[in-house]
Amino acid sequence: MDKNEIFQLIDECEKDCLEEFKKADDICEYNSMKVLNSFHKNNLVESHFNSTTGYGYNDIGRDVIENIYRDIFNAEDALVRSQFISGSHALTVCLFAILRPNDLLLSITGKPYDTLDEVIGIVENSSSLKSYGIKYDQIDLKNDDFDYNKIEDYLRKTEVKVIEIQRSKGYSTRKSISIDKLKKVINFIRSINSDIIIMVDNCYCEMVNKLEPTDVGADIVVGSLIKNLGGGIAPNGAYIVGKKDLVKLCAERLTLPGEGKEVGPTLGINKQILQGLYMAPSVVNSAVKVAILASRIMEKLGYIVEPKYNDERVDIVQSIVFNDKDKLINFTRGIQNGSAVDSNAIIEASDMPGYLDKVIMASGSFTQGSSIELSCDGPLKEPYIAYMQGSLTYPYGKLGLVNALLKLSEIRR
Repeated sequence: MDKNEIFQLIDECEKDCLEEFKKADDICEYNSMKVLNSFHKNNLVESHFNSTTGYGYNDIGRDVIENIYRDIFNAEDALVRSQFISGSHALTVCLFAILRPNDLLLSITGKPYDTLDEVIGIVENSSSLKSYGIKYDQIDLKNDDFDYNKIEDYLRKTEVKVIEIQRSKGYSTRKSISIDKLKKVINFIRSINSDIIIMVDNCYCEMVNKLEPTDVGADIVVGSLIKNLGGGIAPNGAYIVGKKDLVKLCAERLTLPGEGKEVGPTLGINKQILQGLYMAPSVVNSAVKVAILASRIMEKLGYIVEPKYNDERVDIVQSIVFNDKDKLINFTRGIQNGSAVDSNAIIEASDMPGYLDKVIMASGSFTQGSSIELSCDGPLKEPYIAYMQGSLTYPYGKLGLVNALLKLSEIRR
């Protein structure tokens, strides 16, 4: 296809997507109101942007940020810090905080992200949970839903301390977990054992819907600020929200026992975190619309997509099955060519920390690794799936797709 043909295809697909775009706009408006109400409730003022250094004692801006997150998530407490390097780091802090030797961690969404393999001890590491005597097991999903029979049988026979649920699909072919499915399984677990801690990895899912996991009973929820809630403005960081006693444990694992949330300098980042959160509903809305459009376009071109354009959206991730290594590479390179930063880079698949296969990754972003900015990545293994996500605005995402389709058209097969 040439550029004119691509724009014609996009015009046709946009018409198909109008109803889905309207649904996304409604969710954006709802979440914008939620953010603004929380800003007002917590009396956000300009002095909250001030910086602290050293120990970070009496950082009122940091405290207000965490109160705002607490309210948005309808939770008891929140920990929002730039000292978190990534979402995986926040997950690690959370797991080490709430698990003790001889405890059992159970994942009921199959194996978590590859970046947690050495954290858990699936891949041997002398700093892993396993090395501290913490046990791990998993139950795979069944037909893209929880395997309720196996979960019940397991919980009635085995003492489990923490159940981990990863909502987004990661590098897998399964569907991501909706809020309705999450609510159902949480209630099911509670009916068997109300003492189990239910932890949710919420990365890529924030503000895609009106409710968050804490609204439906999750005990503790973790996510990254260089994904949805950072709005493309927060330069790093992550959050943990949930029950007050669990957040306290996480804070004392991140800093030190006895000081917890009371320390941690913000070094001038407060304004960026708050402005990013303010923009997050709109930015997530743009990312969702770009994913909807990409799904419709690629489906029309004959590719298998998940989710389809008119399916319920759970996260910002759009997977496209190419069944061809070169097509995966070219599509991803096209996204890089359509990015704002390093658009002239010719990306190559390479080894990445925490991943077993070589990964090709397009991320021409202002913040390194920012998944809420237009990005695309995938492991070089069959069936050669591209995982596309993000875009700070809808027009930039559409232009990125044009570049990807042009690059894909160079392959004649």
